[in-house]
Amino acid sequence: MSTPLVPRSVRGLPLRRRHGEAPPFPHLSIAAPPAMLRRASCTALAGAALLLAGCASLSPEGDAPQALSLVQGQPLVGDARPQRRPDTASAAQAEALLVRPLDQQAAVRIALAQSPRMQAAFAALQLSDAERVEAASLPNPVFSFGRLREGRELELDRLISFNVVGLLTLPWRARWADQRQEAARLDAAQAVLQLAADTRRAWLRAVADRQSAVYLRDVRDAAEAGATLAQRMQKAGNWPALQVAREQLQQADAQAQLARAEQAATASREALVRLLGLDGAQAARLTLPDRLPDLPASLPADADLQAQALRDRLDLRAARADAAATAEAQGLTRATRFVDAMELGVARNTTFTNDIDRGRSTQRGWEIGLPIPLFDFGQARSAQAEARYLQAAARVRGVALAAVSEVREAEAARRHVWQIAHRYQAEVLPLQRQINDEMVLRYNAMGASVWQLLAEARASARTVDAAMQAQRDFWLAEVDLQMALTGSSPAGLSALRGAGTGAALASSTNEGGH
Repeated sequence: MSTPLVPRSVRGLPLRRRHGEAPPFPHLSIAAPPAMLRRASCTALAGAALLLAGCASLSPEGDAPQALSLVQGQPLVGDARPQRRPDTASAAQAEALLVRPLDQQAAVRIALAQSPRMQAAFAALQLSDAERVEAASLPNPVFSFGRLREGRELELDRLISFNVVGLLTLPWRARWADQRQEAARLDAAQAVLQLAADTRRAWLRAVADRQSAVYLRDVRDAAEAGATLAQRMQKAGNWPALQVAREQLQQADAQAQLARAEQAATASREALVRLLGLDGAQAARLTLPDRLPDLPASLPADADLQAQALRDRLDLRAARADAAATAEAQGLTRATRFVDAMELGVARNTTFTNDIDRGRSTQRGWEIGLPIPLFDFGQARSAQAEARYLQAAARVRGVALAAVSEVREAEAARRHVWQIAHRYQAEVLPLQRQINDEMVLRYNAMGASVWQLLAEARASARTVDAAMQAQRDFWLAEVDLQMALTGSSPAGLSALRGAGTGAALASSTNEGGH
């Protein structure tokens, strides 16, 4: 049943006020309507005052504390405290952390305190909060004034009107704005987690690339020693040109690999600098550890990770909040399907003439304006609202299915690369060290040549580099799993598929060493 557009107390009222009645708006000099209309106006004004008292207001920090409460204590964030904008305290913290080699958690602290991405995320949240306040505010009244003259007659028209539909639908709009703001808070929390995850990935790659460059320098040094010795042997007439060319080829290849590794180390370091928001002076003071964190001895027992993702994933919660806001907007569209605008106004028209007996006459009353649903019955707006809700519901289901699948993929990738890295640590590297020791003993006993010793040194460095890459892949998989559980779709799963190629390369290298 539709609500009457005009209250019963307003219908059929005369346009003239009774003698002696005071105007309800003395500051506008508008004469009062009859008693029933005056009581209705007072009631409307009282209701408007109550609504104004409960309207939303902007706070200096916006919704930043609520958004940060969603990520505090998460494994990706740790004890870092995200900040809306850098200040002297965050700058002092960054300077203190840059004094020593930067570990992974310290990198996250700096990034969440002064990264431009963090500032942009909180600015977007502040913008959404302002839009929420705007949507939940009462519509402003409209004051109209007209001055008309005909001969000696002057007419002044004054009208103050209110958007009645805007007043009636304010609760819907306020709830819709709150639900949209909840989605914005979840988006900001996702931005915090995404920045923390990207910072951890960049730190892991920077440390791994730096460590790889160090090992490739050993390969280059061994190749240079072999090439130099080969040239001396050729000058002495003990070596043919073919063997000398092979050693020189080894040297040139090692130098090319080292140059490529140093370029990768520089690129990954600068990527980390950009995420941390460091300036030139701070970037010059940035130092990284010599090696990656050690592998865990074992992986935790299997838990119900899929249920955890459905419960904690921020993008899924944001999709649900967006669907709830869309449903609220659909209800508002249905409520205003036929009449989406109505204005109620109080008018006073005064006419001045030069008549001695009657130099002034005044007309007072009210007027109402509303569209007539003659051609547009609101079917299109209702269909659009329903389609938007169906889209939002489909997004919720799609995000839920993706969350479960991505958790399975991330968990399988982590377990796979842990097995590879653990095999390197437990089997490949000990065997490589045993081979190196045996080769040194044979060389000292004149049972192996210096060329065999140099070739074994090159193979050993490559094996260590492959083990380090597998260790890096495990920690990247750990970051991706945490993002799949709490944040949103991981971005680094595709990079982990190269772990099998690295394992095959190391295996072929070991066979060549034997």
